[in-house]
Amino acid sequence: MWAFNEPDIFKKILRMRQSADDIFTLKERAATPMIPARDISLLTPKELPPKKGLSFKEGQARLLHDLASIELQAMELGLRTLVEFPDAPHAFREQLFEVTLSESVHLEMCLTEIEGLGFKWGDWPVHCALWSATSSKDSLIDRILIVHRFLEGSGLDAGETILNRLKSIDAPPVKRAAERIFNDEIGHVEFGSRWYRTMCDVEKIDPSLDFSERLTKLRWVLPKRVENIAVEIRKKAGFTDAEIEYLKDLRLSFLGRK
Repeated sequence: MWAFNEPDIFKKILRMRQSADDIFTLKERAATPMIPARDISLLTPKELPPKKGLSFKEGQARLLHDLASIELQAMELGLRTLVEFPDAPHAFREQLFEVTLSESVHLEMCLTEIEGLGFKWGDWPVHCALWSATSSKDSLIDRILIVHRFLEGSGLDAGETILNRLKSIDAPPVKRAAERIFNDEIGHVEFGSRWYRTMCDVEKIDPSLDFSERLTKLRWVLPKRVENIAVEIRKKAGFTDAEIEYLKDLRLSFLGRK
């Protein structure tokens, strides 16, 4: 059984970490679920309850809980790509497996810090909007663009906002987790930028044209992320000026201003 079919979050992490042999001996595309299994309540993003401010321990724990849900989906999305694209370049699969293991470390760290604040996984419901942005019909280039350049790239934007908010808050556990995730995610997004261009080259596609064209086609299934674009961080993660300008316009369209 693949990790996304395991509901218990701690067993899920363990199963992911033990899956290398199954992943790298996989000969055919494996089936994936419509929604990965969960051991806690699952709602749509709009149905999630309001949050307390970060000056409250509960608000800090809720932020960590939200981050845990995001890292959980990131781990599962990495696994999804690995089992749905067994014929992808071996170097890509090896590097993606390392990224996926890194997501499991982030997830475990968030769970530990939540408990340190006196709360636990499942004290709040979660969503699966990131998982739902992908489809078994995706091409490999689609998947790289959606997961590593759009979803994780949006995480860089949100991470910059979170770290700025935490500057005036006494919240060491949250800061530890947020800073570790933010710094590691720059590398994860750079992985996506690099392999996006590599696979465009293999397919003889011009990435300078494809980026906006492909995202425009995919935008209807993507979460409407409206954080300010973290321009300098995006550049570190491999985004071009033209790509950043497109993302700024996309953000405005999500806000209904364009």
